[in-house]
Amino acid sequence: MKILLKLCLALCATAFSLGALAQSSFPNKTIRIIVPFPPGGGNDVIARVIAQKLGEKYNQQVVVDNRAGANGIVGLQALMQSAPDGYTVAVAAAGPMAVNPSLYDKLPYDPIKDFTPITNLVNFPLLLVTHPSVPAKTTEQLVALAKAKPKQLFFASPGNGNSGHLAGELLNNMAKVQIVHVPYKGQGPAISDLLAGQVQMLYSSIPSVLPQVRNGQLNAIAVGSARRIPSLPDIPTISESGVPGYEAYSWVGLVAPAKTPRDIIQKLNADITEILRQKDVAEKLVGQGALPVGDTPEQFGQYIKTEIEKWGAVVRSAHIKID
Repeated sequence: MKILLKLCLALCATAFSLGALAQSSFPNKTIRIIVPFPPGGGNDVIARVIAQKLGEKYNQQVVVDNRAGANGIVGLQALMQSAPDGYTVAVAAAGPMAVNPSLYDKLPYDPIKDFTPITNLVNFPLLLVTHPSVPAKTTEQLVALAKAKPKQLFFASPGNGNSGHLAGELLNNMAKVQIVHVPYKGQGPAISDLLAGQVQMLYSSIPSVLPQVRNGQLNAIAVGSARRIPSLPDIPTISESGVPGYEAYSWVGLVAPAKTPRDIIQKLNADITEILRQKDVAEKLVGQGALPVGDTPEQFGQYIKTEIEKWGAVVRSAHIKID
């Protein structure tokens, strides 16, 4: 019995020392961040900010690998096929992680079982903007107008199932209105038709429409965040101005393959959250219309589960189908 106990203690000590060794030697080669979207978008910009700072911190190359396709599925499949050693991680965005499970009957990955959360990097509050011809200037007035004219107001989005579409359907559900969704093939055409008055409103990332708001071509009604954002302090939230409890974000986090060692996940989390707190990084992210987060792996994992439930209910209620 004593021999068995000694053997168990020795094995535990060995496992602990191996874990400590893995953390102390990590990283000793190039780290790859898979971005399941094309270059130039918000997800890509955030990933490159983190990659640069992480590379400087580790004195190792940190590369961004864009693997776009199929609403983020291609990139996340590439992550699943990577070794769970911390040297390949991926951007985990709201669409691929929280919305796709409800949009697709057969998804080649499970967002909970197949990945290990590292941290949520940022939230992107969506800004509700309208054409100047719309008489409503607040969320409360807009809801009243929509109730007076059911199915006579239209909101644009870059396509079925994207964050702007879901934000509009969430407002329909919570405010009990019927504003009709008009999908476009991309953000550019959606904004163009909004500027032309072909549709009345749009839920958008802030940088995409801020120039038009500032020059008076569009009216900023409210933001979808829980609190007002520092870059637009005079713009109220949808929650405070007509639809209590409303929140709609697009978000960008990082995940690793399932079974990545716990000590490596903890190291990546600690180092990345420290980067997010750096003044120059925070200012750059806020300039992109983002709100830095930097939570724990456990908090991010729970947030993903909550988002899957929330947006799944919206997808089912609105009978959303992919293009």
